[in-house]
Amino acid sequence: MNHTPTAGLDPYDADRPLRLRCACGRDHGSPSERTAEATASEGLEQTCNRYLEAALIKAIFPRETVRRAFLKAVGRSTAVAAIGSVLPIGTLQALAQERATPEKKDLKIGFVSITCATPLLMAEPLGSYRDQGINVQLVKTPGWALIRDRVIKKEHDASHFLSPMPLAMSLGLGSAKVATSVATIQNINGQAITLHIKHKGRRDPKQWKGFKLGVPFVYSMHNFLLRYYVAEHGLNPDTDIEIRIVPPPEMVAKLRDGEIDGFLGPDPYNQRAVYDEVGFIHVLSKDIWDGHPCCAFGMTEDFIQRHPNSFAAMFRAIISASFIASVSTDRTRMAKLIAPPAYLNQPEAVVAQVLTGEYPDGLGNIRKVPDRAIFDPVPWQSMAVWMLTQMKRWGYLKGDVDYSQIAEKVFMLTDAKKQMGMAGWRPPEGAYRKAKIMGKVFDPARPDDYLKSFAIHHTA
Repeated sequence: MNHTPTAGLDPYDADRPLRLRCACGRDHGSPSERTAEATASEGLEQTCNRYLEAALIKAIFPRETVRRAFLKAVGRSTAVAAIGSVLPIGTLQALAQERATPEKKDLKIGFVSITCATPLLMAEPLGSYRDQGINVQLVKTPGWALIRDRVIKKEHDASHFLSPMPLAMSLGLGSAKVATSVATIQNINGQAITLHIKHKGRRDPKQWKGFKLGVPFVYSMHNFLLRYYVAEHGLNPDTDIEIRIVPPPEMVAKLRDGEIDGFLGPDPYNQRAVYDEVGFIHVLSKDIWDGHPCCAFGMTEDFIQRHPNSFAAMFRAIISASFIASVSTDRTRMAKLIAPPAYLNQPEAVVAQVLTGEYPDGLGNIRKVPDRAIFDPVPWQSMAVWMLTQMKRWGYLKGDVDYSQIAEKVFMLTDAKKQMGMAGWRPPEGAYRKAKIMGKVFDPARPDDYLKSFAIHHTA
């Protein structure tokens, strides 16, 4: 690779030579270059950095029209910071250089038909997979147990997951133990507690004793948030209510038939219950924990090791769609892309109400909540620690738990930071962030103290 930047070139013409920095933080070129650096190091470093940034951005957004629209929307520095915060191990250098040929070009990615999968789904009509040289078959899958099983059996190469699922799979909870990684978070917020319309007069959770409430899977944010919510209102989720596993596509039908009194589920099914006049939105999940993760994109460690270039190609495609989903002001257009039968199979109006955050709540109100669903892809390890505390709290995880070790193995942010440092980039600040959940502060540095602070726990 020629490490010498050429004066006068467009810094966003990434077909031109680019220059990388050593892990020591300095640029190493020829003696004459080093002499020039001694007299004009600051300007040269800025030029080199712009070439590297250009290569990274072009690798993720190969099509010029999409790339320029993205940069115009968010600005160069924001784009680079966002890209740098989520790069998993083994992909930074591939992004900064010419893309290597995927070892496996024909790939299957499983998904469940919910709006949490928006980036993964949008990547297909946007042409993002094709741009990365891979042929992706998106496989609609009816439920999460089947998603897990198909990944374990290698029937799917990668998958849309509920974000706690790779933790459970890596620990052997509920299935064979298979090391599985979270590359990106697919969505933030985007869930709700929906109740049958007959319960309009029972808005106080203290009145829910005996309710049958659905969640999509045991190892889900839905299960953990529902348990947290009712426990904060004085109910024991193991004894005062009945929590049933209901695949998302069946939630509205079971609500209509009276098999469940409500559910904490993913959209668009909360909004579909309102649309069908069988339910009302009791509370958005963002009102329980504003900024909580929900779904993720990931695959087994075995796949990453065997097919690193294929993984990098999938990663680039999905992360580009995540950024577009994050910055897009045309959420109605997004709804049009993902509403068709091959994806969500829902009325466009329902999906648009979810994505725009302007929606009827089934109680006679039109609400405006722009951040009802957002698409921040950073896999913060503090998120994983919180999930592990709830697995421990409710008896799914026994014995002593090394929270940070598990979080850092499964959620790939730490490896991203190491790779960025090796390439001379400043890593994003921290891996663990505090959160406030229904007024209670979660400090990921003190998970055991956090667990002890709850009055209601699982009782064997």
